[in-house]
Amino acid sequence: MPSHSNPAWSEGRVELGNVNGGAILNLIDNVAGLCALRHCRSRVVTVSIDRMSFLNPVHVGELLVLKAKVNHVGKTSMEVGVRVETENLRTGKHLQTGSAYLTFVALDQDGKPIPAPPLILETEADHRRNEEAIQRRESRRAEREKLQQ
Repeated sequence: MPSHSNPAWSEGRVELGNVNGGAILNLIDNVAGLCALRHCRSRVVTVSIDRMSFLNPVHVGELLVLKAKVNHVGKTSMEVGVRVETENLRTGKHLQTGSAYLTFVALDQDGKPIPAPPLILETEADHRRNEEAIQRRESRRAEREKLQQ
């Protein structure tokens, strides 16, 4: 929407520019949260967002397509990967514009962490994403320990 754009200057006047990255991050968090909720069938909260990459700009008027998938499930937490694409509505051209990894924790009605359902890995791609997620989890854990020193 125009209210989610960065202003751009053209010939001395302000025009609609690219979509603000913060607006895209908000959509990513919402879509990933819904994906995690569908997996757990319980409340979930965002623990972290990492490895957000903006690969190409998103222009006002393009259709945003967000695809989310649970990559890995631990005891109470899970990683959700989100791929962001744009579709030019005039040409039909799709372009990857970003991706991010988010960690969520499953909660009970009292806000306490609960076990998340195991992830069923069916394809080679599922197994690859799971292994990559385990490596990212270890990196996050090491970074957290380093910050706590």
